[in-house]
Amino acid sequence: MIRLEQAVIVEGKYDKIKLSGVVDALILQTNGFRIFKDKEKRALIKSLAHGPGIVILTDSDTAGLVIRNFVKSAAGGGKVTNVYIPQILGKEKRKQQPSKEGTLGVEGMTEQVLLQALERAGIGSCTPKAGRQVTKLDFFEDGLTGKPESARLRSRLLSRLELPGYLSSNALLEVVNAMMDYEEYKQLVKQLEEK
Repeated sequence: MIRLEQAVIVEGKYDKIKLSGVVDALILQTNGFRIFKDKEKRALIKSLAHGPGIVILTDSDTAGLVIRNFVKSAAGGGKVTNVYIPQILGKEKRKQQPSKEGTLGVEGMTEQVLLQALERAGIGSCTPKAGRQVTKLDFFEDGLTGKPESARLRSRLLSRLELPGYLSSNALLEVVNAMMDYEEYKQLVKQLEEK
């Protein structure tokens, strides 16, 4: 179990229940799209983001992306760490049918997958990443942005890192810097180009 100072923001109560077995932290739920109308919760999120910071952990579907982006904007420039779960096809045990996109949400992930996702985002690791960070210029020079084959190469990188396929290049850059240093990134790009 990882002890966190930051508050963790999830979508629903079953996500909260699942995550409470993995992290010892304040876990807030958005109650899905209700966060759009809940001014008090948005004010709390902003306050927490400007204090110890928040960790956003939503499902890897389109609805999760919309909620993630809304919560990030509600944080008002505070400290936000995005944690992404892989897109795994399946259905949660308690549900009759799979989700609209057919992927598992936070509640359907194993504790091991959740721990790995947190670690990839730099949560629970005590050692900061050494060396220089990856920049937008690096992405451009390595063909991940601004070139005809950029979308395909980015898609391969997202798949290799077990990240949702919808991530923008800016979000991918943020995740890459949380997961690895510059040298590890360059090795990964080289491997992608070889295939």
